[in-house]
Amino acid sequence: MTTYAIHVQGLEKSYKELRVLRGVDFGVAPGSIFALLGSNGAGKTTVVNILSTLLKSDAGTAGVNGFDVAARPEDVRESISLTGQFAAVDEILTGRENLVLIARLRHLKDPGGIADDLLGRFSLTGAASRRVSTYSGGMRRRLDIAMSLIGNPPVIFLDEPTTGLDPQARIEVWQAVRDLAGRGTTVLLTTQYLDEAEQLADRIAILHQGRIIVNGTLAELRRLLPPAEVEYVERQPSLEDVFLAIVGGDGKGGVGGDGKGGVGGDGKGGVGDDRSVRTTSEGRS
Repeated sequence: MTTYAIHVQGLEKSYKELRVLRGVDFGVAPGSIFALLGSNGAGKTTVVNILSTLLKSDAGTAGVNGFDVAARPEDVRESISLTGQFAAVDEILTGRENLVLIARLRHLKDPGGIADDLLGRFSLTGAASRRVSTYSGGMRRRLDIAMSLIGNPPVIFLDEPTTGLDPQARIEVWQAVRDLAGRGTTVLLTTQYLDEAEQLADRIAILHQGRIIVNGTLAELRRLLPPAEVEYVERQPSLEDVFLAIVGGDGKGGVGGDGKGGVGGDGKGGVGDDRSVRTTSEGRS
């Protein structure tokens, strides 16, 4: 287990007659992002709850940061942080007060300094003195992840972190996750969104009917499909392309940042012709 930040072997879990996990195996390298994909009810949250010591498995072994989950749960809890599907923030407090509170509960020195550092890392300094009830969904989620990092845990679990967020807020959270891995934090991400895994993960595993059916890098998973034929086609921009071109990644109203609503800031709102190459695995379409 010491070669992996997270290691799972033969994990099983049942609820009466319902077998949720049927022998799950995977390993996560330190400092990497590992995406666990699966539909609703596939068992993703069950895996996370076992790894974070909230549930006990029926069979198999699991280790986090070199500690066995069953034998040394206290050491595991000191090594991890868990961010659930919904932001666990106090809406009455300000963003800074939320962070200071958690730092004090962890008995850390200089909670104010820790809070200010995290506010800066997650681009929340300007909203530090505002009540969290005034925050957007993306800001709340970024604050939630920032709170999870207090104490510098080497492993963090993100259980469907962008559920219910708008496209711009999702991009904000994605950047926060990339920054985590860039600083050496190991991230286990569960998600239903395939594009999210494609954007973030170093390795991707698909959990289906209680088992991992594939596990590899994005390139390795793509090679599971038949060789693609290249065909030149005219592609219309997707709705996401239009949304981001008009709104802009920074929320200033357009790629040109002039608030006029168009890609070039001309106010016409058009994305323009988009000619691209697509691939098909079943010949011409």
